[in-house]
Amino acid sequence: MSYSPSPVRYDSMTYNRCGKSGIMLPALSLGLWHNFGGVDDFKNAKQIIRHAFDKGITHFDLANNYGPPPGSAEENFGEILKKDFSGYLRDELIISSKAGYRMWPGPYGEWGSRKYLISSLDQSLQRMKLDYVDIFYSHRPDPLTPLEETMYALASIVQQGKALYVGLSNYNAEDARKGFEILKRLGTPCLIHQPKYSMFERWVEDGLLNVLEEYGVGCIPFSPLAQGLLTNKYLKGIPEGSRAGKPHGFLRPTDITDEKLNKIKKLNDLAKKRKQSLAQMALTWLLKDKRITTVLIGVSSVEQLNDNLACLNNLAYSEEELNEIENILKS
Repeated sequence: MSYSPSPVRYDSMTYNRCGKSGIMLPALSLGLWHNFGGVDDFKNAKQIIRHAFDKGITHFDLANNYGPPPGSAEENFGEILKKDFSGYLRDELIISSKAGYRMWPGPYGEWGSRKYLISSLDQSLQRMKLDYVDIFYSHRPDPLTPLEETMYALASIVQQGKALYVGLSNYNAEDARKGFEILKRLGTPCLIHQPKYSMFERWVEDGLLNVLEEYGVGCIPFSPLAQGLLTNKYLKGIPEGSRAGKPHGFLRPTDITDEKLNKIKKLNDLAKKRKQSLAQMALTWLLKDKRITTVLIGVSSVEQLNDNLACLNNLAYSEEELNEIENILKS
């Protein structure tokens, strides 16, 4: 069945400026880390991507190794783009990819060398059948490759027309600052940083967010729901088909401790008072900070996507609610 985008797709989404750039990103972006690979249901993945765009989500985030198997998320996304987003619809999308983690055997298949980053992006473009990506990230800092080499590679990728903007992911505040300075000197300022950030993972508050604000760099947290922990999914154990229940998932049953479950239950009670699901509250808790441009969500169904999108109906917090959340998280 052919796809025609909703004519009112931009009417209900909130768009935020990314740092000091000219780019506006939707308050929620869709990540294809899970549920879009070769082991997943292609028809379901296509339905999710179509529905996301119909609801105003214009930013789709990938990486070379997303799957499993690695590369299959980009291949599937490329097929969906070719059939559903041909012609000028491509110009309504922000598509990102990354390189940094192991993708192929040998010494040139991971980390941050110029050889790896450029080769990896070439492969990603072939898999997605694209001439360029909008954003290309260094997926993680390389402790052995000089930072200058990695940043020079990012800048040259933009100069070659293979990406419009560059970003960093998983860099700490000090390394991010150094990278921003190098990119600025090269005339290719960093657009955005993608850190792991949620109620349960708050390291970015110890300096990184301040550095991003100082340099006018946007922020797109990944794993905002702590791989599903910040939902009502695990309140009564590990359900079949959940990330903790999948053999190829990143969330392990040992991550679901009694201490975390107690916090989840208390947070869930507060979310109910706000007339939100726990997932919705976890997303809006991130969006309350103006330094956050967009939050990267991962979903396994259209229904889950709609639940996440409904968070935009209630973005306001009282001081009392914020204090209660802090007390729960620090207990």
